[in-house]
Amino acid sequence: MNTVIRNFTGRNVLRCTKMMQQKYALSLKPRKLNLNQIAAYSVSKNSMHWSNYEMGPPDPIIGLNEAFAKDTSPNKVNVGLGAYRGDNGLPWVLDCVREAESKMMNEELNHEYLGIAGDPAFVDLALKFVYGNDSKPLLESRVAAVQTLSGTGGLRVFGEFLKKGGHSAIYVPNPTWGNHIPIFKNSGLEVRKYRYYDSNSSVLEFDNLIKDIQDMPEGSTILLHACAHNPTGMDPTPEQWAEISRTVKERNLLPFFDCAYQGFASGDANKDAFAIQMFVEDGHNLATVQSFSKNFGLYGQRVGALSVITNSEEECARVLSQLKITIRPMYSNPPKHGAQIVKYILSDDDLKGAFIDQCKSMADRIYSMRVKLRSTLEEGEKSRSWEHITNQIGMFAYSGLTKDEVTCLRDDHHIYCTLDGRISMAGVTSNNVEYMANAIKAVTSTRSS
Repeated sequence: MNTVIRNFTGRNVLRCTKMMQQKYALSLKPRKLNLNQIAAYSVSKNSMHWSNYEMGPPDPIIGLNEAFAKDTSPNKVNVGLGAYRGDNGLPWVLDCVREAESKMMNEELNHEYLGIAGDPAFVDLALKFVYGNDSKPLLESRVAAVQTLSGTGGLRVFGEFLKKGGHSAIYVPNPTWGNHIPIFKNSGLEVRKYRYYDSNSSVLEFDNLIKDIQDMPEGSTILLHACAHNPTGMDPTPEQWAEISRTVKERNLLPFFDCAYQGFASGDANKDAFAIQMFVEDGHNLATVQSFSKNFGLYGQRVGALSVITNSEEECARVLSQLKITIRPMYSNPPKHGAQIVKYILSDDDLKGAFIDQCKSMADRIYSMRVKLRSTLEEGEKSRSWEHITNQIGMFAYSGLTKDEVTCLRDDHHIYCTLDGRISMAGVTSNNVEYMANAIKAVTSTRSS
């Protein structure tokens, strides 16, 4: 209460005094009002501003992590978090990131604002990283690009940019990253789904995917995962990507790539950008959002970029101006530190070489855990196929576990993954992989018997 009183201005006290004097005007005895009474009355009146707000549901991932933190079992395993962990189960900072930060410290850089579009040198390097140094649209200066608040911020900017440009809907794969849907809905777009993955057989539903693309209205926007599809980890083959590109072009659709795992998926950044670069070579004026969270391990730095390929330099300038207009009232300008780290690494041959090696080591460790998990699951197990574990790529394995099996895995074995059965392979280590495999076999055999 004293805090409330200290925050009162003279005008607040006078206003509340008058209101309370009116309230007690019918009293036979005059009442002297003290500051505690005035403050209490003011607080009760102000509470009406927030009283209609309901408690929101917990975020699935955050709630999972909170439940894991409260679990006292020594065997507990968290495979729900979408962040890399070393084989010791701990976060890992890339050595090249440490070295870049050391160089930055020695240069005594300032903390001035970046422009609305971010650090131009970082943006230029990000574009070359995803499109290639010899990309025709880059050489012709017709790529409008901005630095963003990682991939999430770039998605939201592009969603609002689409809405302002007259688009009313966006098509996303089913399933897709859970945050895609609220991001685009909150941007004012209708979210429509196209078939992508057959959960029963754990394969890409390619024929139906093509059919759904053929049925999309001309000029529609289609979201595509560049590599390491989240949550399934199941990517099209190069031949399938070529057919997708042809079909998208026939329908005059706008392809929008979400590129969150370049280099982290296969260990080869160029290979992971194959689909994007092929679409560009096929003549698509596409858009791409990039995240540098997974591949550079810069989760908390929120480093990203959004780019739009246009027809000409003049059109590029107009599109860039509208991207800036979209950003300015949203977050004004992006953060600086993480972008500088990426800039230092990609502009230095030695640091870039180290990054390539270290990024590949993350991808290799994850793949080795896929192999070990699958082989252990298949020991003495004939009732269910686990081949999809190694057919998939990237951070996540779409296990095929049902909600009941996931719940049983959590309650009986203290293993935490999302209810759709998505397992973060980054949380699987040489110390827990056999325990996990045996637990999965236990819950699947129980449910199938």
